[in-house]
Amino acid sequence: MIDSRSSTAPRQGPLAGIRILAVSQFGAGPFATQNLVDLGAEVIKIEDPTVGGDVARYVPPATNDADSLYFQSFNRGKKSITIDFRSSEGVEVFHHLVEKSDAVFNNLRGDLPEKLGLTYDTLQKYNPAIVTCSLSGFGRTGPRASEPGYDPIMQAMAGYMSLTGEPDGPPGKAGVSIIDFAGGYAAALGLVAALLEAKTNGLGRDVDVSLLDTAVSMLTYFGSWSLNTEWQAVRTANSSHQTIVPAQNFQTSDGWISIFCAKEHFWKKFAELIDLPHLITDERFASFAARYDNREILIPILAERLLQKSNDEWLLRFRGIVPSGPVNSLSEAFEDEQIKARGLIVDVDHPTYGPIKQVASPIATEGSNQAFSAGPTLGQHTEELLRDLLSMDEVEIKRLRDNGAVG
Repeated sequence: MIDSRSSTAPRQGPLAGIRILAVSQFGAGPFATQNLVDLGAEVIKIEDPTVGGDVARYVPPATNDADSLYFQSFNRGKKSITIDFRSSEGVEVFHHLVEKSDAVFNNLRGDLPEKLGLTYDTLQKYNPAIVTCSLSGFGRTGPRASEPGYDPIMQAMAGYMSLTGEPDGPPGKAGVSIIDFAGGYAAALGLVAALLEAKTNGLGRDVDVSLLDTAVSMLTYFGSWSLNTEWQAVRTANSSHQTIVPAQNFQTSDGWISIFCAKEHFWKKFAELIDLPHLITDERFASFAARYDNREILIPILAERLLQKSNDEWLLRFRGIVPSGPVNSLSEAFEDEQIKARGLIVDVDHPTYGPIKQVASPIATEGSNQAFSAGPTLGQHTEELLRDLLSMDEVEIKRLRDNGAVG
């Protein structure tokens, strides 16, 4: 027997050999399964042919014949089959796919998985080891389970907007869909955990993840402080930390930098490097608590000093000594030497857009981030999957198409 650990052949991603059926669209759900593709899984995207498939195919600014760069950013390396779940024959095709798959993922409204037969209770008779994972706005239980939910709603409801923005400004949301993507990671983790169990004991299970639950869970220490003390969170100036000082953005002579003195020795080094060493021995700033209590005195002193030099000058001094970084634009971020060195931007050949650049998964392990094929056209793999995976002949495939069971 060959020991694969000593083999010189390139290793596949850790999820190679895992097949996942995805009834999902837009951002959060496809983001979850995109990360699974980047770890080696085969993801078969099931799309509704009667509505033009995933709505993400039509999101501007760049769209082209039921395809968009938005869609491409979440569906690289996947396969697409079109099935009409309103057709009994379409549902039968889906059940045949379940027999040959490891998991069924959806990001439908919380009440729909059960109605559409996407739960473990329904699908276990076709495959006892099948894992079913649902990512929805509000979850599959509770008074709002049947309501649609999106990232900004969750940021509002979970209190994020009350914390975001300047103190004298209105509530604000994060510039990117952080709850969508965090929910995607949570769902992917839950699905993989259930797959591990199923591979061990042969039994699948349901996994229920909601965007609101994810948002609330990420309140972590904010939640602990709020639930157990009189402390109240507020919007803070210049994106400063609620209690650590200094830990915020500072304006320089030509831009903005972010500083985070999360340890006493970082604070001391920071004071030395900005040529204000006397602050270290000042009793008003001698501890975390003292700096917090006297922040209205300290921050103007620091802000005035940091205005005297450029971003590059300060960052050169701080690098490797004080946690710091430039407040970049997106284009500047993508040019950052660390981001380039980590290989986070990948090149993908697209049949109509030509070469496009995309952002890879942050999970770096041997065999990951090898999904370089473009996101599929609508129903691109329907015939291939029916023929090769389900062993259907041309006559049967034509009949299913003629009956509208598949697109």
